[in-house]
Amino acid sequence: MLLATSRRSALPNAVDCSLLAAGIDWDAVRVPRSVGECCLDLLGGSCAAVVEDPREAALYWFIAAGASAGWDVAQTRPLGMTQYLVVPPLHRVAGPGLHWRIRPLEGRLITDVRALRAAVEGVIGQPGHSRHAAR
Repeated sequence: MLLATSRRSALPNAVDCSLLAAGIDWDAVRVPRSVGECCLDLLGGSCAAVVEDPREAALYWFIAAGASAGWDVAQTRPLGMTQYLVVPPLHRVAGPGLHWRIRPLEGRLITDVRALRAAVEGVIGQPGHSRHAAR
């Protein structure tokens, strides 16, 4: 006989989130939150949609499909073909949990990969950010 308990599940709550395939309509880049916060400032209005995952202390930028090929920037991880990203529903713009830091409003999903790369490399090159940190 199976008994219900009041114990909370060990699995994260991903209600309304979607698991989407990268490499078809977009690729993505995972950036540690400490670096990503500075990148948001550097990119300003040229920054498109960004997902924040507090559990991983990471921000995810969407870039053009195929643009992650050859991406080799310290402390980051590209997501392309055969990889997936959990994406929050459009209405979730604050935590706790997975949420949009910048929603993809008016079709603005993709950040220019060159601008993102320049911002990330610029931040990593600043004092306090190690170029050799684990990815």
